[in-house]
Amino acid sequence: MRMKTLDTLVEDIYAVVKNSEADPDVDVDAVFDLFGANVKEAVFKSLFEERGDSTRLRMSSVGKPDRQVWLNSKDYPKEELEPSTLIKFLYGHVIEELVLLLVRLGGHTVANEQDKVEVNGVKGSMDCTIDGKLIDVKSASSYAFKKFKDNTVEFDDPFGYVDQLKGYGAGLGVKEGGWLAMDKGNGHLALAMIDLTEGESIEDRITHLKDIVSKDEMPEPCSYPVPDGKSGNMKLSTQCSYCPYKHTCYPELRTFLYSTGPKFLTEVWSLPRVIEITETK
Repeated sequence: MRMKTLDTLVEDIYAVVKNSEADPDVDVDAVFDLFGANVKEAVFKSLFEERGDSTRLRMSSVGKPDRQVWLNSKDYPKEELEPSTLIKFLYGHVIEELVLLLVRLGGHTVANEQDKVEVNGVKGSMDCTIDGKLIDVKSASSYAFKKFKDNTVEFDDPFGYVDQLKGYGAGLGVKEGGWLAMDKGNGHLALAMIDLTEGESIEDRITHLKDIVSKDEMPEPCSYPVPDGKSGNMKLSTQCSYCPYKHTCYPELRTFLYSTGPKFLTEVWSLPRVIEITETK
């Protein structure tokens, strides 16, 4: 069996779909059996299994802003997620397993799935390696996908993907890693690889966060409101918009529902001509 590399990964996946044909060295039945088992496990865990201590620092949170990590460590109340949001998480898991199915059907090697890693006492579970390289699989909106396609996640990373990947890399003992992302709006794929040794080390980041959460004083805001076009209103940054503690930081926050989704305004000088959501969680 010939060994493939990441260089042909995306084109091999597209070839499987276009030609309705798996790589000749692949045991198709076994790959589909594994896909079914993995989807069942991922969805079951997401729906029914209780999570551990949510206040503990985990690898999935080391890239999040200091204040968000601090609020979580102090067990401040989070916004309750809507059922529709939880369903989006569910089909995100299914999409990610579908991507790995296509990777396998394309003749590439997937290993180390959900392997546990630990760095300076902080634990996490990596996605996998593909062809021996550390890979995190992501399903993304078209807007977020562009950063993977252009490989600019390092420069615009509101969700902390880079530090999370650095943590997995340190636990695995590798210096390179990346993301295999699918645009869930149109099915496009992109592979983005980065040097995990650039910038602040994950060990230093973890040391900093441990110091932060040991203190009683709330850290500075993660980011500050930004102008909402020319309206004169001020809105939350993208980073803060997705934070479950935004109403803790901004108790007078107002939410307006646009066709593209909710917009969170900290100052309203010109009343938007859309529905205002008055309930807060």
